[in-house]
Amino acid sequence: MSNPRALNDEEVQAEMKKMVAFIKQEALEKAREVKFKADEEFNIEKAKLVRQETTQIDSVFQRKFKQAEVQKKIAQSNHLNKCRLKILQTRQDLLQTVYQDAKAKIQEITNNQEQYRSLMSKLLTQGIYQLLEEDLKVQCRKKDADLVKSLIPEVTADAQKKLKLNVKLTLDESEFLTEESLGGVVLLCQNDRIKCMNSLKNRLDGLAEMMLPQIRTMLYGPSPNRKFFD
Repeated sequence: MSNPRALNDEEVQAEMKKMVAFIKQEALEKAREVKFKADEEFNIEKAKLVRQETTQIDSVFQRKFKQAEVQKKIAQSNHLNKCRLKILQTRQDLLQTVYQDAKAKIQEITNNQEQYRSLMSKLLTQGIYQLLEEDLKVQCRKKDADLVKSLIPEVTADAQKKLKLNVKLTLDESEFLTEESLGGVVLLCQNDRIKCMNSLKNRLDGLAEMMLPQIRTMLYGPSPNRKFFD
């Protein structure tokens, strides 16, 4: 068997070039593989970060959107409450105007001697009928004292006739009603423990309270929230 022939310089150089080309090709393949894998990992990580940031941005947006909605509802509620309060105040002012007009009408009656005398007679009679006591005391405004004195005989005579009650009605000149009473009378009995408040202001206030629902309906119409009516 013959020994293999030794390579000459040219053949060695050729083999070296082949080996270098092979190694270079392997290196290029490996570099492309590494670059592809790096690009793939980069894209995966980038997509992950984008999703995270997008989710965070959406979360922040939703939170701020909800906060804005809450603030909007609060502002709307505050504005609605202010409007309601303004409406209520306007209605209350109108009711007060009606009340003041009624007081003015009462003043017109008290200034009319004939009408006021008839009214005072009815108020005295009503007080006697309500209390049904023999010994009664009556209070009035100081300027109405003479009028009340002149009415006492006729109202007591009428009560004695119709009630068969020996009524004694005395004007209390130690204490008079104020001008705020608007006129009228207050009858007292049993050491002032029982009273019949028949001053015109008492009557007006009682009537205003009793008729307040009807007055509101007349002024503003029926309430839209009311389901039942008498």
